[in-house]
Amino acid sequence: MTRFLRFWWDLIRFFFRLLYGPFAWTYDAVAWTVSLGQWTAWVRTVLGYLGGPRVLELAHGPGHLQVAMNRPGLTPIGVDLSPQMGRIAHRRLQREGMPPRLVRARAQALPFCDAAFRGVAATFPTEFIIDPQTVQEIVRVLSVPGIVVIVAGCRLPGRDPFSLFLEWLYRVTGQRGLLPQASEAAWRQSGLALRTEWVDVGRTRVLLVIGERFHDPV
Repeated sequence: MTRFLRFWWDLIRFFFRLLYGPFAWTYDAVAWTVSLGQWTAWVRTVLGYLGGPRVLELAHGPGHLQVAMNRPGLTPIGVDLSPQMGRIAHRRLQREGMPPRLVRARAQALPFCDAAFRGVAATFPTEFIIDPQTVQEIVRVLSVPGIVVIVAGCRLPGRDPFSLFLEWLYRVTGQRGLLPQASEAAWRQSGLALRTEWVDVGRTRVLLVIGERFHDPV
């Protein structure tokens, strides 16, 4: 990696640390802007794939998917390392009259027993999702049968300067591969049956990476 690329990735990581940390209160506005108002609709694309009743969301952020998953047949639990995001999601769920089942933890060390969840979801995750320890933990807590659904990217239809700028931004932040950083080795070795699907959301398209578990590893 060249010195410039290393500087660029360090800058991106610093931005995400701010966005998930002290500037978490700006997350919804930033997400709305970079998605042209489609962010929550993109996030909800996972709902049609998750089996119940117990489902786990990794990096729950401000809690929009937690709210959407609080419906008959699903018992969602959210994990996030950011205390700021935990507080925002907690308040959002309470305003909706929903129980805040939120845990502060790292995806690489999930505080749950084996086979605890029928479904696991992550929407636009950062590079933690390709950490082999994260993949190992997801497989460990996933039941048989079970499914993992990751919202990994999106495509915007416009050719106006702002849409083109957003397309460039998604590429340089790693949101154009099947998984962040286009490094999928840990997932290929997970034992899950992997596939990708594009889902139309209005005039945009969302890329899902889906992993299904049909049996225990031999």
